[in-house]
Amino acid sequence: MKILLFGRDGQVGWELRRALAPLGTVVALGRGGAADGDVDLARADAVTAKIRECTPDVVVNAAAYTAVDRAESEPELARRVNAEAPGAMARAAAELGAAFVHYSTDYVFDGSGTAPWTEQSPTAPLGVYGRTKFEGEEQVRVAGGRHLILRTSWVYAARGHNFLRTMLRLARERDSLTVVADQHGAPT
Repeated sequence: MKILLFGRDGQVGWELRRALAPLGTVVALGRGGAADGDVDLARADAVTAKIRECTPDVVVNAAAYTAVDRAESEPELARRVNAEAPGAMARAAAELGAAFVHYSTDYVFDGSGTAPWTEQSPTAPLGVYGRTKFEGEEQVRVAGGRHLILRTSWVYAARGHNFLRTMLRLARERDSLTVVADQHGAPT
């Protein structure tokens, strides 16, 4: 089986490279330039061309514009990467008969309530990041192919910037820590 993975250098993509390897050939793409064989996710045409060139059995999108606060000042870039690119990926995968796996986020919800969200929970993204991720989900749904959308929260890994690594570092540096106590989530 040939698996095309977008987002190889992010926390989720980095871990997926290892986890997917036993299943077949993994072609992992990052944010580098075309000279590195990578693709610019802000260009839907480049994304489509890369999928057609690779002819995978499965396409996995673990790439995203994840700068939540900065997305407010760069909404068009966030939209191209988080909405248009996944839509292009899903359409290209459907054309080839490939399955498509898309990683999304709990930011598609408004954060209210205390019960865990389900697939049927109403979405209500509050900011540009959440709205563009939800739009990406919608584009994947209407592409017409086999797909799976996974909504992550509190992502952590052995590498990269994440809450767990930050807390471990701060615990070494400080005598006490103060953190929010009113958030609910599921570490991914």
